[in-house]
Amino acid sequence: MYFAHSTNDPSKSDWQLLPEHLIGVSEIAAAFGQPLAIEKSTRLAGILHDAGKYTPQFQRRLEGAQAKVDHATAGAELVLSLANGEDRYVAELIAYAIAGHHGGMPDKEGEGEAPLAKRVKRGEAAKLDPAWVREIVPDASGLMPALKPGSKEEQAFQFAFLGRMIFSCLVDADYLETESFYARVERRNVDRTWPALSDIIEGLVARFNAYMADKATKAEATPVNSLRGEILSHVRGRAREPKRLYTLNVPTGGGKTLASLGFALDHARHHGMRRIIYAIPFTSVIDQTAAIFRDVLGEDVVLEHHSAIDEEKEGFEGREGRDKLALAMENWAAPIVVTTNVQLFESLFSNRPSRCRKLHHIAGSVIVLDEAQTLPRPLLAPTARAIEELVRNYACSIVFCTATQPALDAGNFPKDHAMGLPLAGGELAPDPSRLARELKRTTLRHDGEKSDGDLVEALSDTDQGLVIVNSRGHALTLYEQVKEKGLAGLTHLTTRQYAAHRREILESVKRRLKNGQPCRVIATSLVEAGVDFDFPRVWRAEAGLDQIAQAAGRCNREGLRRIKDSIVTVFSCPDHPAPTEISQLTADMRHIAGRHEDLLSPAAIEDFFAEVYWRLGERTDRHEILKCFNMDRTGTSFFYRIAAEKYRMIESGLAPVVVARDKAARGVLGRLRSGDISAGQLARKLQPFIVQVPPAARALLIAAGHVRFERPDVYRDQFAVLLNESLYREDVGLVWEDGGYLGLENSII
Repeated sequence: MYFAHSTNDPSKSDWQLLPEHLIGVSEIAAAFGQPLAIEKSTRLAGILHDAGKYTPQFQRRLEGAQAKVDHATAGAELVLSLANGEDRYVAELIAYAIAGHHGGMPDKEGEGEAPLAKRVKRGEAAKLDPAWVREIVPDASGLMPALKPGSKEEQAFQFAFLGRMIFSCLVDADYLETESFYARVERRNVDRTWPALSDIIEGLVARFNAYMADKATKAEATPVNSLRGEILSHVRGRAREPKRLYTLNVPTGGGKTLASLGFALDHARHHGMRRIIYAIPFTSVIDQTAAIFRDVLGEDVVLEHHSAIDEEKEGFEGREGRDKLALAMENWAAPIVVTTNVQLFESLFSNRPSRCRKLHHIAGSVIVLDEAQTLPRPLLAPTARAIEELVRNYACSIVFCTATQPALDAGNFPKDHAMGLPLAGGELAPDPSRLARELKRTTLRHDGEKSDGDLVEALSDTDQGLVIVNSRGHALTLYEQVKEKGLAGLTHLTTRQYAAHRREILESVKRRLKNGQPCRVIATSLVEAGVDFDFPRVWRAEAGLDQIAQAAGRCNREGLRRIKDSIVTVFSCPDHPAPTEISQLTADMRHIAGRHEDLLSPAAIEDFFAEVYWRLGERTDRHEILKCFNMDRTGTSFFYRIAAEKYRMIESGLAPVVVARDKAARGVLGRLRSGDISAGQLARKLQPFIVQVPPAARALLIAAGHVRFERPDVYRDQFAVLLNESLYREDVGLVWEDGGYLGLENSII
């Protein structure tokens, strides 16, 4: 008798039989694979994934032996031995998935013992007790799905993508079946039930309609509000069109967020789609968007998922039994998901089990990419490939939603270029050029060099003004100078503040603006996405044209002031040089500036992005991720692990520090210190209380005793908590640069 999972009962009366687990996982995996038309592959992956437990060595491990046992490779060997003909290609994908269902999908070749090609030659399958043949019946026929082919260049990427989807179905099924077993043994109820979108879509549409009707009743009769209504009506009128790639090109302040949500709801209802995923570039504004969606649609249908903390650390994956549950993270089974680009796209290129669990739930979704212009340019080519594959073979519709539409239409690139997407005919907005003219609310002015002193004087001449600079360091320096001047209504807004604190600051700024009180804000670019400020004057440090346009959207947002008085001043600041990338984007803007009378027009924005992409050339796949996937007549040569390591949307390498200043944060901190909650749950609960700092700064803070890792015996180095709360200033947030604050002389981090 062979077991899959053990308990503390030495009699083994409540241990889980291995065939029960294998059959259970295979059935769940097949159900996950069915909407993707890959259920035969996912069923086979499920039935064989733990075949390696049919050995005395693994059974002794369940009994308490400490010896490490490889129980994943045998199933990978078996699936390769069972498949024939073209099914052999899919069998290789299943082998990657089975071999990596704990530690991550491996590379095909490479150094050490981890690559798949070396592992499947070890003969692990020969060590299995023949009982497996009697107890499970794997079917390895008919595995090849009917994929819609792309170009020859895309074929290998398509198959590698399919491999991740098989992997996703397998690991999610494995986690859920294991969780279910332990819940039964421990007599716990695990509520993982989310309503299906199809069951509630009529109610969600009704709620949306009621919300918008109430909003229209309360809104002033202004030209801007009239255009917002027109845009919403036109966009929703396109919802019955086929599933495909769409663009929604609407100037800032035109109501894109709610218009795109209205389209997504109507489109999902018409096509019977499985969920709506709204991806946002910045963690600094995701909670605001999620709050809007909950207000519109209700609290119990919206999942907000992002994390500033790594939810999966090396060393946790290989554990059996209940520790495995500590890896459990949300698998995006909710009908409405609000997430970040980082979570969405890094998961699509990940090889890790916890990150890939969600992938099969992405299929059949309406995906809205908010502020699409922020997709990282060094990763654009592989990102575009993934976007197109979701639409082509996984029944998704994707909306590029932005005021500054990136020039990714296939017509702008050579045939079969990785970045070229079939966007022609997919614009949802009613005549973007006309909207840009009619929603023009500002005067753009270039003012040359400005010192911090000049900016202080400029703010002195207005009661309400917003200054946006390119770094947290410059923002803090400028804030301190304005503070010395004694100007009223001064606010500092950057990612030095944790998200919950920023929410309070944002609401305070909005109240001051609405009430006509003095309001002077020094901020970084975080205010340029999803923050509906309405200032009479804005100053923006030089950057790319897309960022200038976003900054302009914070000036005269409601169109209630005269255009000539609503000035957006672009300036250079030689005392605070911009990062190299921003300097290059500034140069791109200058190159196209003379060709356009209105730099904020859609034509100018498209010209700007074309200039940027021309300059970047092949560097839109800077890490050569697409070269990680190759195949020929002999089979696949995929490097899942290397691709995952290379695909990093945020390369700054910042490290999280938990700031537990308020009651809610202290409550979570108590759970953290008790060690009775999973790392994934903690990471999500602590999201609103995280400040990202340079790793060297965090190391110095730890060395000085100002920060420490809580419960490293349970969570290792996942949760660094601020102990010295004097380092967190109410007006500016966490300050780590000053040697005086750190207690370290001459610290210059």
